[in-house]
This record gives sequence, C-alpha cells and structure tokens, in this order.
Amino acid sequence: MSLANTRTPAETALIQRAEGSLAVSDANRQAALEKLRAEGLPSRRVEAWHYTDLRALLGRRPTDAGSVAATSYLSPLLAGSAVVELGAEPSGNDPVAGVHIERSESPLDWNRPVNHLDRDFDTVRVLNTALGATGSSISIADAAQVAAPLELRAEPRSGGSHAFSSVFLGAKSKAVVVERLSPGSSTALSTAVNELTLGDGAEVLWIVDNAKGEGESHLGQLNVRLGADSLLRVFILNAGGAVVRTEIHAVTEGEGADIQIRGVNLLQEGQHVDVTTTLNHLVANTTSTEIFRNVVTGGHGVFQGMIRVAKGAQKTDARLACNSLLLSDEGDFSAKPELEIFADDVQCGHGATAGEINADHLFYLMSRGIPEHTARALLVKAFVDEVVEEIEHEAAVEALEARIDEWLAVERTARKVAAA
Repeated sequence: MSLANTRTPAETALIQRAEGSLAVSDANRQAALEKLRAEGLPSRRVEAWHYTDLRALLGRRPTDAGSVAATSYLSPLLAGSAVVELGAEPSGNDPVAGVHIERSESPLDWNRPVNHLDRDFDTVRVLNTALGATGSSISIADAAQVAAPLELRAEPRSGGSHAFSSVFLGAKSKAVVVERLSPGSSTALSTAVNELTLGDGAEVLWIVDNAKGEGESHLGQLNVRLGADSLLRVFILNAGGAVVRTEIHAVTEGEGADIQIRGVNLLQEGQHVDVTTTLNHLVANTTSTEIFRNVVTGGHGVFQGMIRVAKGAQKTDARLACNSLLLSDEGDFSAKPELEIFADDVQCGHGATAGEINADHLFYLMSRGIPEHTARALLVKAFVDEVVEEIEHEAAVEALEARIDEWLAVERTARKVAAA
C-alpha cells in the first residue's frame, strides 16, 4: 500500500493547502513540501512525539477553514507594547528606538542540522516552511534598553497562520518580547518558528501567551543561542487551544549564560497541551532553572524536558521541576524529565510530582469560614502564582495573573454547572 493511501485526512489537507499556495520558483518550500509528502505527520513511534501522536491527534480533528468564527486581534498583553506584524512590510521609521525591523523574504532553513530532538529533520520547521510562513527580522542595537515591549503577531488566515521571526539582541541590550497566540479565523493548524540570538551580556524576557480558541491547533518553536553573561527568561502560559505544542531549544555558547524558564499549563476537557524543551550547556560556568506548574481539570498534558551538559561544560548548574495538580479523574499529565551529562564537575537535578489539593491546607481555610469552592480556588491560584511572581516584571505579572484568574473563574463556573 502506498503512503498516499495511508494518509490521514489531516495530512492530506495540509499537503493540499501547501500545494495550493506554493510558488513554482520557491525551491526551499518545494523541498519542505516533498519532505512532508514523504514523512507525513509524526506518530508515537517517533520518540520526540511519543506522548503527542500528531498523526492521530490531528487526524481526527477538523482542519477546514471557517469552522470557527473569525475573531479580531486581542489587545496587547502589556500596555504600551509596540506591535510587530510578522511578514508585513514595516511602514515608516522603526517603531522603537534601537530596534530595526525588516520583512524577511526567505523562510528559516528547515533542513539545517537539527541537534535538539535527535531526528534528521524537524517536523515543526518543515510544516512552517511548507505551509508558506512569512516572517520578519528584528535587530536590537548594542546597549539598547528597549522600554516598550515588542508583541509579535501573525495575521490570522483561513489556512491557519504560519509565521517566523529572527530576533537578535546586541551586546548588553535588554528587551521584553511577547508572543501572543490570538484566536484564529479557522480550526486549521497554525505554526510559528522563532530564532533568538543573545549577544554577550544581553537580557531578554520572552513571554508566550497561548490564548488560542476552542478547537484550534498550534505548533510553536523557540530556538535560542546565548552569548557570554547573557540572561534568557522565558514564561509560557498555555490556557487555550485543542492541540498545542510549545518547543523551546536553547544552547549556551558563552560562559556565564543563564537560562530561566517558567511555565503554567491550564488544561480542560478536550485539550492536549505539550511543552517540550531541550537545554544544551555547551561551555563551562552556565546555569539553567526550569519550573512548570500544571493544573489539570481534564484533557492530557505533556512535559518533556531534556538537559544536556557537554563534555567541556564544567561547573554547569542546571535544575528542572515539573509539578502537576490533578483536580479531576478526567485528565492526566505525562512528565518526562531527562539529564544527559558528559562533564564530571556539575550540579544537575530534575524532578516531577503529581497530586491533589492538600487536604490539610483545605481544612485550614475551611475552618476559618471560607467556603470549600473558594478555598480550593485560593489554593490553586497560590500553586500557579508562585512561578508567575518570579518573572520580576510587574506589568507582566499583573497581566498574566489576570489571564489565570479569568481561566479559573470560567473553570469554577463550569464545575458548578456540572455539579448542579
């Protein structure tokens, strides 16, 4: 039986969509399309996608345009943000001092050697290129202290939005970047690939706010290279969408580099959310910490976190934790923390926990006259706010806590209705 005869409806739809928008002269996209035709979507047989069987998950979901009513952009997450429309031609002068933005004509190289997932090609990149991603190149000058957050947006399209960006921070520069996944105009798969390079001493706070709508699917990837004494802070909030995978792949290339990743995954019935990270410590004297908090009322969550320490990366200090709060028997969470260490003078650790609300804490609050549903909500909020408050950016903390409060309120209402 030929591969074409075994394709799922989702694979067929993606290939047809890519073929429909392909320019004959676009050799890079043509090659990515050929790879998609040959390999299809990954299944659980592929280790990197074992817990997110994309072939099965997308194969039974609607992929046609128009299944969800069109929506407009959400307001910027942070007040005063400069919005960057990825793939659009910038108009006039650069919107923020020290920041230069250009439309990028060439998609990112999907076929470059991939070292983070131990595969000979990268599914997210292949799809992003084959489906016609458009993007922008953003350069921040040396020593620039960018006051206005940069919010990256991709135009919603009937075939799903597909965007890429290349962001470079010059030496000793500092910026806040928000990647906000707004509700789209269809249930078609959307993709985003972002490349981030930090010069020596640069510092960035990168926020991924997933506000995808019901029934939507999204694959996102952030690839980071860190120079000496640079600081990468990432916060991920997954609170929307049906099938969502967020990948972060970071490489330390200079001594003194520091990676701090925090994330909150809020899952409801019918959702599949996957966060996959690889942190590669290539040089000596670098640090990384990674903490995720997951609240599960339904659906299925996945966390895969790999820390690799190269042979010469002595004095590496790397730690990873994934903590899940299971509030229902209808949901589950799979955690797969991993360490690969090839140096002998390092401090590395990882751990994962899963449990219910602490009965003693609940009793304590209820014994002081707090109703049970309110006491539960307070404990859940405290569980996730702990990592939000580590961001050290007051406006971002307030905005993300508001987003989380909104999700908790909707969830409490749904549970009350179900219990009535």
